[in-house]
Amino acid sequence: MQATFSPQQPGFHLYSIDLPAQGIDGLGIPTRLSVEGDLTATGKPTANRSTLLLRPAGLTTELPVYPNGPVTFTLPVRQTGPHQADVVVSYGACGESHCLVPVKDEVIHLSLG
Repeated sequence: MQATFSPQQPGFHLYSIDLPAQGIDGLGIPTRLSVEGDLTATGKPTANRSTLLLRPAGLTTELPVYPNGPVTFTLPVRQTGPHQADVVVSYGACGESHCLVPVKDEVIHLSLG
């Protein structure tokens, strides 16, 4: 399964899937992609872009982010039933001076039939 996350404003980046759940020093919203229902993940998600370390202005903390723009994630899955699955996503998008409202545990319903 593939999902592309595209910040809706130019110059915005997404945080890494490897960022800890609570961020680093409380900063950053990790990108998350999982499945429920009639799909089961058979591995961990991977991204089509490498991360880079970003140090927000005025801070000493470095955060792993993807380069500005869209990032496609691949999650290996297998279908375990015939009906429905949910894809659950979380992410935060930030630019140089501000961040957009983060999305946490947003459920996208899929019909598999």
